[in-house]
Amino acid sequence: MSDKPEIWFYHLERSTLDQVLPTLLEKTLERGWRALIKSSHSHRLDDVDEALWTYRDDSFLPHGRADQDHAARQPVLLSESGENLNGAQALFIVDDAELGATEGFERCFIIFDGRDEPALQHARGRWKTLKGQGANLAYWKQSDEGRWEKAA
Repeated sequence: MSDKPEIWFYHLERSTLDQVLPTLLEKTLERGWRALIKSSHSHRLDDVDEALWTYRDDSFLPHGRADQDHAARQPVLLSESGENLNGAQALFIVDDAELGATEGFERCFIIFDGRDEPALQHARGRWKTLKGQGANLAYWKQSDEGRWEKAA
């Protein structure tokens, strides 16, 4: 494990967070990793919680909330504080939540809505700051067909 995780920016243009996040979480769990989802808004975590139960008719993603029992045992943990109670290797940042300390994570995902101008400006500022700090960055955006392509 390196001291500096990969930090991947996901620029949403054609899809919503509720469409993209479950797929990214499935890939994370397939790697044998745990995930921590951080948002500074409890209502957003409520929405994500609901989406992870219902995103597919034949499946759900096992998850829990940091403020509930057995947080440490959850493969996917939803948190406002971002404290890594479940020993996650992947950190997902939504709604402009602060990235905070990244030590201990293998990869951080910063997911933002490119159709929301304040979110876009915030992501650009964050990219510039992290780049200046020598972070290991990648930028992903959706093609016209909806596939993710590495743009930087």
